[in-house]
Amino acid sequence: MTTTHISCTTFTEANFQSDVLENTQPVLVDFWAAWCGPCRVMAPVIDELAAAFAAQATVGKVNVDDFPALAAQYNIRSIPTILLFKDGQVADQAIGVVPKQVLKEKLQALL
Repeated sequence: MTTTHISCTTFTEANFQSDVLENTQPVLVDFWAAWCGPCRVMAPVIDELAAAFAAQATVGKVNVDDFPALAAQYNIRSIPTILLFKDGQVADQAIGVVPKQVLKEKLQALL
């Protein structure tokens, strides 16, 4: 059995408007940082979701150290924080280490 590795999108201040807010698909955004242990725990889960929902949703990450303005704009106080967007609005969220199944159900609800 071969698995295709689809990496998640890196969201930046330059592409956030087009790739998240103007996206016609639901978007999962993981706000994270390299030094954050729980963020590292969630990284493979986010990658798996990116692959599982490749045709239906956009899955990506915002490094809060690189783009603090985006984190501030969405009032991110602890990481990892995962925001789910639909039609340019935050439709759901999860904070901390969350089981993959929970995020999968949240994404499916937006499809």
